Amino acid sequence: MRKGVRWMQRGPVAWVLALAMVPALSQDGRAADSAATTQATVQTGDVDLFYRVYDRADGRPSAEQLQREYLDQGSEGLRLFAGLRNISGQRIADTLAANPALYADAKRCLAVLPQARERLEAALRTLGRLYPDARFPPVTIAIGRGRPVAVGAPDTGIQVGLEALCAIDWLNPDVEDRIVYVLAHEYVHVQQVEAHAFSEKEAPTVLEISLLEGIAEFVGELIAGQVSYSRNAAAAAGREREIETRFAADLDKTELSDWAYNTTPETPGDLGYWVGYRIAKAYYRNASDKRAALRDILQMDDPKDFLARSGWYPGIDLE
Repeated sequence: MRKGVRWMQRGPVAWVLALAMVPALSQDGRAADSAATTQATVQTGDVDLFYRVYDRADGRPSAEQLQREYLDQGSEGLRLFAGLRNISGQRIADTLAANPALYADAKRCLAVLPQARERLEAALRTLGRLYPDARFPPVTIAIGRGRPVAVGAPDTGIQVGLEALCAIDWLNPDVEDRIVYVLAHEYVHVQQVEAHAFSEKEAPTVLEISLLEGIAEFVGELIAGQVSYSRNAAAAAGREREIETRFAADLDKTELSDWAYNTTPETPGDLGYWVGYRIAKAYYRNASDKRAALRDILQMDDPKDFLARSGWYPGIDLE
């Protein structure tokens, strides 16, 4: 682990997602970055490169072919992804041999990448209009070794394994929507430098992690149109007060398993994400200056104070 970097193996897609954060840039650096990069880029050429190699080999490329013709020829983002997550031609070949359907099925996501790319870039432009301090490192969508779904940092951007993201149908059955909403959520995390101090703690609280993830859900919805964990609202419908009363009793606990990183394909979980989303939404709804409110939300560094000022209470009607 490099100094100043924390790998979050716990979520938001707990068993496949890692998100890295680095220390905050200077204010001057932020301003220059935001002014220079209002055209956020989503790079997808590495996926096309992989499938050219894959198709030429009838779906059975060798480790040498994958290394020489894919990884060594790929983009800077792909090389960064490979270095961070130990992706090699041999490791891709091993995963392909063990689970060939993973790569065959990912062609469903390949087919919708052009539309998803356009929608995600539009969402990131919206983020720039709403939040002038936004960072815009690039997004690289590539093919990896089955996990993680994504890694990211404010200076190097986000790198995404399309085959891993495409496999989690339970998160959102529409593959185009899933790409857009999950990556919008992750891009919000890139903006949350102050809040990621909570993930660095040995034992973060339920409130800290719920706000970290819930804010990413709320701002992701604001810029892209929907949250990434779309099942939670339906699972909580009619139980809002009951769930949030339990949350209020647990918010200082450091045992997270009832509230975060517990979703399975069969059972919706991560209700802390949902409560954190509702706290952020209450804060935004109650603010007269929405631009200032969004800045407060993204730069939140005191969860208890933020909660107190949000106007949230168990069962609040936010419709």
